[in-house]
Amino acid sequence: MEQRGKTSVGIIAVGLLLGILGDWLLRAMPWGINVALWLGALLGLAALLAWRLRLILAGDGRWLALPIMLFAATFAWRDSITLATLNMLVLLTLLGLAMIFSGAGRLRFGGVLVYLVGLIQAGFAALFGSLQLLFFDLPWRRLAPGRWGGPGLAIGRGLLIAVPILLVFGSLFAAADAVFAASVNNLFDWNLDSLFEHVFVIGFWGWLATSALYQTMLKAPWIAPEPARPAIIRLGVIEVGIVLGVLNLLFAAFVLVQIRYLFGGATQLNLADGLSYAEYARRGFFELVTVAALALPLLLLAHWVLSPESRRTVRVFGGLAGVLLVLLVVVMISALERMRLYQQEYGLTELRLYTTAFMGWLALVFGWFGLTVLPNRPRRFVAGAAGLGAGVLTLLNLLNPDALIVRTNAARNAIQPFDSRYAISLSADAVPALFDALPLMSPDQRCSVAAQLVREWSAPDERDWRTWNYSRSQAWALVEANRAELERIACFNDR
Repeated sequence: MEQRGKTSVGIIAVGLLLGILGDWLLRAMPWGINVALWLGALLGLAALLAWRLRLILAGDGRWLALPIMLFAATFAWRDSITLATLNMLVLLTLLGLAMIFSGAGRLRFGGVLVYLVGLIQAGFAALFGSLQLLFFDLPWRRLAPGRWGGPGLAIGRGLLIAVPILLVFGSLFAAADAVFAASVNNLFDWNLDSLFEHVFVIGFWGWLATSALYQTMLKAPWIAPEPARPAIIRLGVIEVGIVLGVLNLLFAAFVLVQIRYLFGGATQLNLADGLSYAEYARRGFFELVTVAALALPLLLLAHWVLSPESRRTVRVFGGLAGVLLVLLVVVMISALERMRLYQQEYGLTELRLYTTAFMGWLALVFGWFGLTVLPNRPRRFVAGAAGLGAGVLTLLNLLNPDALIVRTNAARNAIQPFDSRYAISLSADAVPALFDALPLMSPDQRCSVAAQLVREWSAPDERDWRTWNYSRSQAWALVEANRAELERIACFNDR
């Protein structure tokens, strides 16, 4: 059998094995260590198959194995649903890039469209790659030569002949002996719903794994597109300069107001009747986040449509975009100051924390924009911005957002009553911080939180090792170790 045929058969075998592993590991919910185990098996079996078949994967995608495993491990570490959703988005992106760039290609260089098209291609490959492998690449004629020859068809013919004979003699034996009949009935007393579920889960994970391996090892190396800018959408320095110049004037006018706000406080602002300073800050923060988020694609689009007629054009764009970046820094400082004020007045929540983290990422990205796009080196921008995003998310995993929210709100309990209902609604990540905060709470708050801890985080009678998670295990252990004290102060009649 030729090399391509051997690779096809190997991919099918590994995909089936990964499907069985997926059914065994990933059917257990909520996800925990099983995610890292399955992805580790995927990467390990892929490496083993490539080594066995002497396949050379020369692209940069192979270096993504380590970050893939790091983000997979977060499911065995943190319990926050919000954090898990963000980790999963990064994990899917890394897997898609690994599929596309393992055979060939450099991850560090490429525009927005290159990565966007690559991820779309990876999505289609994950959905339909197995179809192409089965119908176009698997050497069926080599596996079953001749019309009736080959071991596969021989086994099939033997089973086709044997099954009817087996049914006839088996039914006669069952009619002749009640014990034998009961044994046969027990043997075939299957739960069809459960059987269908297992078959579906095996097929689902096996299909995705086979498609990913096919895209990585058998398809021709993906060539990154070089999208040409149509002449009709190319703009000169005058048009782009007018757009950026007008925006600079608008941003400068807003910054002048913000300088009064930042250094003068509420006394320098004419607020509407009935609008408090904190409410003013809250209202402005999310609008300023939107402004900063929209400014980035606008600057990238302006650079893309700009015709590089001369160095003067590059310098003019760099100057105007640089001024806009400086003004954006002031806008973001204003937004963060507003959020600080609002958090000081009303406390910290997931939305406020994650939005602030998003602003921090934007600030880093704008700095990276100034180092890459402004000097006319845009091919380095996207990979760096994505890496900064992964870095910020890694920092959030290290900080433990839910615990940070509880600690922050408990520390300001003297200013604003501690929202115990919101705190207990957070994930297991927050449970140790809730224990530490109990002495800072009022008797009523302590009573309510203790009752909720006992209700929500008592250790289950049966635990599945596949769903093991550090935060959940720690929460269960803390509640069990302090159950007597919690039950003493708990208000179980309060719902």
